[in-house]
Amino acid sequence: MGEVVNVIVAFAVIVFIVRWATSPGNDSPEEQAVARALRFKPKKVTPEMTQTVAGMFPHIPQENIHYDLLRTGSVEITTNKILEKGFLDPPSPAYFTLYPRTAAAPNPAGERPAAAARPAAPAHTLISRFRLEERVDSVPAAELEDIGGRATWEDTAEKREASLRERKAKMVLAARQ
Repeated sequence: MGEVVNVIVAFAVIVFIVRWATSPGNDSPEEQAVARALRFKPKKVTPEMTQTVAGMFPHIPQENIHYDLLRTGSVEITTNKILEKGFLDPPSPAYFTLYPRTAAAPNPAGERPAAAARPAAPAHTLISRFRLEERVDSVPAAELEDIGGRATWEDTAEKREASLRERKAKMVLAARQ
């Protein structure tokens, strides 16, 4: 019986020491409240981190990106999650009480987000993008029929680039017809 008591006391002392050694004793009460609300201790996230991931994946909402960065603290881990799953989990409701929607991706000096700062792009067609306006009606349909054939390997990079550019132009013109 005495040995069982010694084992229990030793186990309790070890648990107490491990908890004391790993406890975050230097957190402010605000940080502890945030950690309790989110149910995890948030990592430090800079606006640049959020903008980096948002630049790579503009279809992912910035709230999701910021929330995942708070969890992981790493741009690499967040981008790997997006690449593996194709999406990020939405933030919990507690996230929106701590980080309102306007502050989900904090911007330095009150700048507008990158998506809002970009002017609306004019609607360009492939014809105008590849500058094929003069060739639209001048290329015979018979020439466009063999656009899917194999390309020959050219000697120089400039010739290969010109060949690729011409094949793209033919594909755009064939799609138009």
